Amino acid sequence: MSALHTDVLIVGGGLGGVAAALAALEAGRSVVLAEQYAWLGGQLTSQAVPLDEHSWVEQFGVTARYRRLRDGIRDHYRDWYPLTAAARADPTLNPGNGLVSRMCAEPRAGVAVIEAMLAPHRSSGRLTVVQPAVAVSVDVEDDTIRSVVLRRLDDASELTVSAHYVIDATELGDLLPLAGAEYVTGFESRAETGEPSAPEEAQPHNQQAFSWCFVIDHVEGDHTIDRPRDYDMWRAVQPDYWGAPMISLTGPDPRTLETLTRTFTPHAPRPETLADQGKDPGDRELWTFRRILARDNLEPGAIPSDLVLVNWPMIDYLGGTLVDVPADEVTRHEEAARQQSLSMLYWLQTEAPRPDGGTGYPGLRLRGDVTAGPDGLAMAPYIRESRRIMALTTVTENDLSIAIRGHGRPMTTPESVGIGMYRIDLHPSSGGDNYLDIASAPFEIPLGILVPRRVRNLLAGGKTAGTTHITNGAFRLHPVEWNIGEAAGALAAFCIDHAASPGAVHGDPALVRDFQTTLTRDGVELHWPDVRGY
Repeated sequence: MSALHTDVLIVGGGLGGVAAALAALEAGRSVVLAEQYAWLGGQLTSQAVPLDEHSWVEQFGVTARYRRLRDGIRDHYRDWYPLTAAARADPTLNPGNGLVSRMCAEPRAGVAVIEAMLAPHRSSGRLTVVQPAVAVSVDVEDDTIRSVVLRRLDDASELTVSAHYVIDATELGDLLPLAGAEYVTGFESRAETGEPSAPEEAQPHNQQAFSWCFVIDHVEGDHTIDRPRDYDMWRAVQPDYWGAPMISLTGPDPRTLETLTRTFTPHAPRPETLADQGKDPGDRELWTFRRILARDNLEPGAIPSDLVLVNWPMIDYLGGTLVDVPADEVTRHEEAARQQSLSMLYWLQTEAPRPDGGTGYPGLRLRGDVTAGPDGLAMAPYIRESRRIMALTTVTENDLSIAIRGHGRPMTTPESVGIGMYRIDLHPSSGGDNYLDIASAPFEIPLGILVPRRVRNLLAGGKTAGTTHITNGAFRLHPVEWNIGEAAGALAAFCIDHAASPGAVHGDPALVRDFQTTLTRDGVELHWPDVRGY
């Protein structure tokens, strides 16, 4: 078995892992970055979900490196796509003109920009990317991680990596059980967190649904897929609270829980309003909701159809969780989720009601070439909830909920390492819960949510941070995951430079201020202006 030593080992190459790597590398440190899938970027790329952002993203509220990612995606289209003159001149170009955010784009655009951002560090020799690979064991001594064994998924070879600091940026918190770090899953009890929306007793296996997303377009001809093996089963699934079969256009409104029937109109016109989650969730017309490339932005004839990402309530998989269950159960749930997604597509192609009174859109085409995953779907499942460290600081519903706080002014903390904003948005769960969608205040990200209570050189780099099941719903989206990862990478470098542990930094107000000065210098916003949540 080969071995390697580095300053910072990052396991998980999603947005948090990439941001952590950039922060550590640009602070002069060496990094090993391990990622399970063929693409870096996680929810943006291998999971195929376009950026989900707050209302002020074009003005403020994200880190400078995250803005480089967004600007890079826009420039990718300006450099390589035959944009119309109007689209090319638009400083806030939204390639898909989608309504989920101001930046809806294809997954490969994110891949290209992430690779470009990392390219000089690869060339310098200070960045080693091990891909596709997962962690299989962790050696811990005296509450310190001594090494991590990575196993490549292509040839089963193994690499032992020792590092000063290890960041868990995996989608499910894979390192935490391997390292013996204390963590929680699912719903904490009300007694543990004091959250009014929490249950009386903890429900560790009650976790948010995951989804297997896919991309479609609509062209001439019949592109109906083979009838999915489990179509009849999925066609009949109807949770008590859904109001209709899940495989349909009808389901609960996340914010009101009233039964809502959405529309689906291939090549629906460009929305007259800009994406703004504070005013409109944007999900009433499903074609435009997560459209990731709009043909109206391109010269006539450049592409035959818009490209649309299907990440809709109808493909939320409620049958089980991927966390802390046997490997064969993980495989079973993943396969079932793919069958559910393929069943939704087949229903759209064969049974969906059309405005002309007919049924089905056989011209819908599954664009597996856009996502490069199994069965023509995304490369990886879209993960909403992870194992979460038992951290020095935990953010609860009481910190964010406008109803509880009595106002929507920003949540502040003297240990801020960044800022974020999203409604507390919990999808239906494996335990039978409906949506939980709570108006939230903008928040500052506390340093302590990155730091475990015991393991000295382990940091959280994404959804593994110290939130609860409830507040994870506000912290799980792209810009906050990025900020958490960036802060973790910067903290690892800072700790090496100052010969201080993360716990020591957290416990010393002077070191916290020094670290915040470093973050501010690097373009991390620590405080909100005078804004209100929604």
